[in-house]
Amino acid sequence: MAPPRATSSDRLEDPATDPVAVAADAAAIIADRTGIAEYPIAVTLGSGWGRTAEQLGDTVAEIPASELPGFSASGVPGHVGSVRSVRLADGRAVLVLGARTHLYENRGVRAVVHGVRVAAALGARTMVLTNGAGGIDPEWAPGTPVLIRDHINLTGTSPLEGPQFVDLTDLYSARLRAIARSVQPGLDEGVYVQFRGPQYETWAEVAMARTIGGTIVGMSTALEAIAARAAGLDVLGFSLITNHAAGVQSEPLAHDDVLQAGRAAEPVLAALLAKVITAL
Repeated sequence: MAPPRATSSDRLEDPATDPVAVAADAAAIIADRTGIAEYPIAVTLGSGWGRTAEQLGDTVAEIPASELPGFSASGVPGHVGSVRSVRLADGRAVLVLGARTHLYENRGVRAVVHGVRVAAALGARTMVLTNGAGGIDPEWAPGTPVLIRDHINLTGTSPLEGPQFVDLTDLYSARLRAIARSVQPGLDEGVYVQFRGPQYETWAEVAMARTIGGTIVGMSTALEAIAARAAGLDVLGFSLITNHAAGVQSEPLAHDDVLQAGRAAEPVLAALLAKVITAL
């Protein structure tokens, strides 16, 4: 029997490897293949946000994530699995990360936050994180975009290794949220609760999240936001409410329904996020 095929993220799992160095290697390849050395803005596109790159500006290059050190092809339906270079009308370059690794894929926390570290290595100062998530607030119908005001990390882990005592006060920048609301007044805000997944949350877990202050539940973003702050980036977070969380609705949850809600909302979300990013 042939051994399992190694992925480009395997190097990150070696404890002797410096994850920042792997990110620098990937950044150097992106800079070389796109001809752009610095990206002041980076965005990770979650479920429902995938068409944003098309409305941002001109695509300079698109690179399959599996061709870059530390990345792997996406194993999750709804994620495009590539890294794209986009030029805004004002000349600024945006790094669009469509290759998100989730903690439940068991590739390690370093792989989960690798895209953020690559963005930092390319000079990013602003990190925009998006996701598709469950809404605890019954007023948020599927298709509603919500700004992330804060998060609760229930994964039991952190992307920080060793004594890195990073201040997470105003982790999700109030300044950037104000810019987003200037583009679309009336945007609601919520507290994102990251569970490990891949199973959806039980009604009791959702009730717990609500009790401790959560209004959104999902399986990404919080760990990436921590890594972004540790790297000195300002963070803007957006959740697309793809479904009511367990206990808020009586119907069973299904990933196909989540994807369908994301597809239905994509045109509006893409236009919104493109306008926000342009305004940053």
